Amino acid sequence: MRSDVPPPPAPLAIAVLDSHTHLDIVGGDPVAHIAAATAVGVDRLVQVGTDVPSSRWAADLAATHDAVLAAVAVHPNDAARLSDLDTALREIEALAAHPRVRAVGETGLDYFRTGPAGRPIQEESFRAHIAIAKRYDKTLVIHDRDAHADILRVLDEEGAPDRVVMHCFSGDAAFAAECVKRGFLMSFAGTLTFHNAQSLRDAAAVAPLDGLLVETDAPFLTPMPYRGRPNRSYLIPLTVRALTQAAGADLDTLCAAISANGERAFGPWR
Repeated sequence: MRSDVPPPPAPLAIAVLDSHTHLDIVGGDPVAHIAAATAVGVDRLVQVGTDVPSSRWAADLAATHDAVLAAVAVHPNDAARLSDLDTALREIEALAAHPRVRAVGETGLDYFRTGPAGRPIQEESFRAHIAIAKRYDKTLVIHDRDAHADILRVLDEEGAPDRVVMHCFSGDAAFAAECVKRGFLMSFAGTLTFHNAQSLRDAAAVAPLDGLLVETDAPFLTPMPYRGRPNRSYLIPLTVRALTQAAGADLDTLCAAISANGERAFGPWR
């Protein structure tokens, strides 16, 4: 990956949010990253934890920065490797009670990095996170990699929380239709802009405007034309503009919908 960060894109006239970022992995000064995003019309961020330390970091950042809300969880790949998952889950539950922690996630299933031996533990962790989200009335943020059918199966068996976000949506139009049927929000990342991602653009076309979010998953998944360079929240306008074409929507109308969807999913930032 090239180390130089891309230049800022043209600002959005109506502000949106980055529904999923990892400023702890991005590094540097979070205040500077927040300011750079705000300058191009990305005035709210959701900082997402993937283990207990990063979840604590997310909760602390949200507690001290009005532009940031937090999500807390043990990532499915980490869940499969932990020696004491129960203790980690208890710590995640304690963090979920914080008022500026608005989501439990990213949790779910990952069949790309975790083989068959680790999948039962992933599912156990996923079910536990669903229970925490429901107990504290938090939004559930789902990591789904090569596990679409089992994600839906577990959610149907457990009963999904009132608000579910499919982080970095990676399914096709048929899977998108299943998510729409269940009322899930689909959050699209820079992958939507990749040349080989027509299936994602087809999926975005299935979603109603009130079912769409955008994210960076920074520092990963940098949108075109900067794929391979570090991602940052200020690059969200590139994904938003690609989404307007996929969804067949006017830019300002889409931005207003994304903003409203973010507030419905995570509540008010201020």
